[in-house]
Amino acid sequence: MIVNTKEMLEQAKREHYAVPHFNINNLEWTRYILEACQENKSPVIIGVSEGAIQYMGGALTVANMVRSLVQDLAITVPVAIHLDHGSSVESCKTCIDAGFTSVMIDASKYDLAENIRIVKEVVAYAHPKDITVEAEIGHIGGMEDHVSSSIAYADQNDAIRLVTETKIDTLAPAVGSVHGIYKGLPNIRIDLINDIKHDTALPLVLHGGSGIPDDIIRNSIIAGICKLNINTELQLAWSQAVRQYLQEQPDIYDPRKIIKSGASAMKQMIKEKILLLGSNDKA
Repeated sequence: MIVNTKEMLEQAKREHYAVPHFNINNLEWTRYILEACQENKSPVIIGVSEGAIQYMGGALTVANMVRSLVQDLAITVPVAIHLDHGSSVESCKTCIDAGFTSVMIDASKYDLAENIRIVKEVVAYAHPKDITVEAEIGHIGGMEDHVSSSIAYADQNDAIRLVTETKIDTLAPAVGSVHGIYKGLPNIRIDLINDIKHDTALPLVLHGGSGIPDDIIRNSIIAGICKLNINTELQLAWSQAVRQYLQEQPDIYDPRKIIKSGASAMKQMIKEKILLLGSNDKA
């Protein structure tokens, strides 16, 4: 069942759990994620970066692939197709027109006024088409940052202005997480999550969910996180299983067998994340 993210995240906010956002890289990953979420009765947000869109051939290809798999696999849990870290208004419009049901416009690198201007343009295009919009405030670290000490934490007043002036549906505040693998312990500001939740009343998103200790994730959900973005941990689980398979089966060359050898490990990781977020049996 293809939906936008607004209703699933509002439900998560009411019932105090988080919806998993899993990034995809190809058809097989999409299938494994959908099957695991169906098995665990969890709603899911299929996240697609601009790089992954380019790798897979284009936004229309990605949207049609996800929709076709949902139909062919008889997936009944809610599924959103989400642009992750859209870098421009044009990128968001392209994905919306292709069939995505949710977009993130990341204009956090600009000053607040420009961030607001860009986000408002995306909202004006998306909302009449019933598309959910996520925006970012502060700076969520990239793989080059490695530790939370380099993060520009979200300012509460800036968060209020962004939400009030743009009418976005969900907000990703920088609260100490980074993308990729942490070098050191993450310093997640639970107090900041709680304050922004009360200030904005929106479902909040935590990016860079891979590698954050389970207790911090649970406390983040209690404080107001309703969506957790996970990518690196799926990549690690899949790649480690594939490496082991190739070591044990050095004569295998069929790409289908090679890719599939990581499916079980990846699905196990997905199940563990669903149980951690409390989204099982919510679909």
